[in-house]
Amino acid sequence: MTGELVAFMIIAVFVIGGAIFMINMTKVVHMVFAVALTLIGIAGIFVLLHAEFLAVVQVLIYSGAMTILMLFGIMLTKHRDEEQPSRGIHNVLSFFVVAAFFAFLMWGIYTTPFPAETADVSTFTVENIGTVLFKKYVIPFELTSVLLLVALVGAVILAKKEAD
Repeated sequence: MTGELVAFMIIAVFVIGGAIFMINMTKVVHMVFAVALTLIGIAGIFVLLHAEFLAVVQVLIYSGAMTILMLFGIMLTKHRDEEQPSRGIHNVLSFFVVAAFFAFLMWGIYTTPFPAETADVSTFTVENIGTVLFKKYVIPFELTSVLLLVALVGAVILAKKEAD
């Protein structure tokens, strides 16, 4: 048992635990923290796979932006914290549907013939991605940043109008 396998197991427990907590939490803010835990754990798995760029993008985009988006959604909606009645038959049915989906995925993974050769990943470095992004795709990159800035300003204006 290697250190990488132990680290993977620990991170996988955090990812699965965060997903289970997100489903079972009743307060929306707690759900946001559980989703953030799950997404940061996925970034840890990317680090174990030596995909550092994807790990940083995972943390910046999903863990940061999606959590902020969910908090804006909480602020802009009139959330009432009410207890939902227990739905026992739905929980049992959901468990069997998820178990069947998991079995289908495992069957697909084990019966798919994957090629034995691996791709040459030495050309896909962060430096090469940055070079292509800031030379070939600089205009779409800047337009996306302006669009996100406008969306952020619009969300702040909408939140301020609700308070007034």
